[in-house]
Amino acid sequence: MAARAVVLFSLVLALVIAGGASAQLSTGFYSYSCPDMLTAVRSALHPAIARERRVGASIVRLFFHDCFVQGCDASLLLDDAPGMQGEKNAAPNKNSARGFEVIDAVKAAVEKACPGVVSCADVLAVAAEESVVFLGGPSWEVKMGRRDSTTASFSGANNDIPPPTSGLANLTSLFAAKGLSQKDMVALSGAHTIGLARCTNFRDHIYNDTDIDAGFAKSRQSNCPRATGSGDNNLAPLDLQTPTVFENAYYKNLVQKRALLHSDQELFNGGAADAQVRSYVSSQEAFFKDFVVGMIKMGDVAPLTGSSGQIRKNCRRMN
Repeated sequence: MAARAVVLFSLVLALVIAGGASAQLSTGFYSYSCPDMLTAVRSALHPAIARERRVGASIVRLFFHDCFVQGCDASLLLDDAPGMQGEKNAAPNKNSARGFEVIDAVKAAVEKACPGVVSCADVLAVAAEESVVFLGGPSWEVKMGRRDSTTASFSGANNDIPPPTSGLANLTSLFAAKGLSQKDMVALSGAHTIGLARCTNFRDHIYNDTDIDAGFAKSRQSNCPRATGSGDNNLAPLDLQTPTVFENAYYKNLVQKRALLHSDQELFNGGAADAQVRSYVSSQEAFFKDFVVGMIKMGDVAPLTGSSGQIRKNCRRMN
């Protein structure tokens, strides 16, 4: 009996430790220490998106890429420094991750309101939610209380962020490694209803894949030459119809075989995710609901809390 009690206690302790960090996050974390935080965020963020709506998509992408490497700790925001290679020049981010200057401006506005209180990790989490809402998507209460990392992982960025060449099994595995289900993955992929992609990331799909509408492929080829190194940085909208509006058109594109990326079309290609994609075509409300669940879960991935890490004054470098 005693042995059984020890085993049960050990299991409970393990669960407490595993869930402890995310449990310390709360929606009211700055209610007293920085009550004007959200106003400060909006004062810098909203004008930036109004000037260039693509920035909203860029910031959501920064949040994804940050959380997938070391957890949601703002490691992506760190510049390279002596003795530390950052994540900005890793393959998934080099020449494509953008919006850092906007996050700098948002952080500066928050610092002016509450010096040394709000982490860059929380600034990025809130900016992602605000960007989705600004572009017409759902809102949710963002849990906060994250602290900022004092490290970055170049190798983690190269290995943990799903590449655009991924198949359904690889996408599912990479999301599962972060505690996210296939259902979460399909819903979160809907973030590709906004934003642009570089030719180098969709060239193989439009020239070599067969699971693509021929007319759509031809239209994309006009701005993305077949030869590698030619037009690599030419851009095309991830959602051909409304690339600056957050809605469910992305899933309609998948059903019509008009996904820009190979990895996106894999969500509707005769596999296990087809039914979920169809459900989002039928109901934008269902997509929004599942997207919010996925974003909250992703925001819980391995945060630094308590006395871990630090509250950076400048998101690009450690204090």
